[in-house]
Amino acid sequence: MMVRWLRESNVAASILVLIRVYIGYVFLMGGLGKITAGGFDASGFIQGAIKNPGVESWWANFLESVALPNIELFNVLVPWGEFLVGLGLILGCLTTTAAFFGVVMNFSFLFSGVANPNALLVLLAVFILVASSNAGKFGLDRWVLPYVRQFKNKKTNDIKVAA
Repeated sequence: MMVRWLRESNVAASILVLIRVYIGYVFLMGGLGKITAGGFDASGFIQGAIKNPGVESWWANFLESVALPNIELFNVLVPWGEFLVGLGLILGCLTTTAAFFGVVMNFSFLFSGVANPNALLVLLAVFILVASSNAGKFGLDRWVLPYVRQFKNKKTNDIKVAA
């Protein structure tokens, strides 16, 4: 019943706008701060997370074997990822996708031992994920999602014809 309300109700869509904009603002400002400060470097943070005894060993292994050797890539992905997630949530454009990647980033921070507002943001983002397209109903998704669905259906039909 709650899921149906989140996915279909205009009242829920209105409440989700507030949640969306709040989460989006936090991400946008975090990313913008890193982008405009210049020289963002996650290597110290990652090395600290690896040495943190509270961090799961599989996560520390990932950070040590994947993130650190590719630190230049992560130094671009983190600030721009935060910025784009924030922009998508504020504008209501590809809202569910933006919320999903926001949750992925928040879990990355949580796994690394940072508890700041990330747990609250994950909890709020769950409502956006469950609401699916209704979360962006009062945003750009109203116009973007029909186009994406039309493009997806055309690609699916092209694949069926080719097979």
